[in-house]
Amino acid sequence: MNLEEGEPVGLSTGLQAGAFLGLYLGFSLAVISVLTDPTQLQRLAGLMCTPPLFGALLLGPFLARRRKPVDLGRKPLAHARELLEPYNEGQGKWRVLSHVKSDGMSIRIDMHDLSNLSGVVDAALPLADLCSLKFIVGRGVPNSRQPELRKLVLNLVEERVNITRRRRTAKSIEISPVPTVKYINQQQKINRALLILLPVFSFLAWLEMRH
Repeated sequence: MNLEEGEPVGLSTGLQAGAFLGLYLGFSLAVISVLTDPTQLQRLAGLMCTPPLFGALLLGPFLARRRKPVDLGRKPLAHARELLEPYNEGQGKWRVLSHVKSDGMSIRIDMHDLSNLSGVVDAALPLADLCSLKFIVGRGVPNSRQPELRKLVLNLVEERVNITRRRRTAKSIEISPVPTVKYINQQQKINRALLILLPVFSFLAWLEMRH
């Protein structure tokens, strides 16, 4: 089972992304404007408003063609429950139907009421190659329902998962998939473009504002 690319993100999301990039440029130019001549309030307002508009119009249609990952829906949840079915402990205890859920883009496994922590962690980790995986373990404070649970699960995860893929939140331990080569290449292209274009635009704007 693989998470394939879904439909394009759409024009609305593309316009928002383009406007955000334009806002980033506009803010940089506005800072240069203030440093050059703080009295030019009209120019400052224009620099904050115009680049987002042009960013949305110029970049929006291009960004709208980017494809989003298919929402997890029920298939990965059914797959996760099938994978962890052997670890059911009966009515009123740990069961996949009550303790394994999905929030749409990740699999959530509640580790409370579970006796075989190591077995479930080992069985569930392959799911992290497909999508975000969250072990719900509570805060780990003395007044928690199972205060020792967080540390026990964290130790198991740290032994098996690279530090760059795991993240601790208030009530869970999250494991992220390894980024795909395609995603990394796209991100590098965007970062490289920003690093090249932003200083160029800023320098040209600075020259213009000096006159």
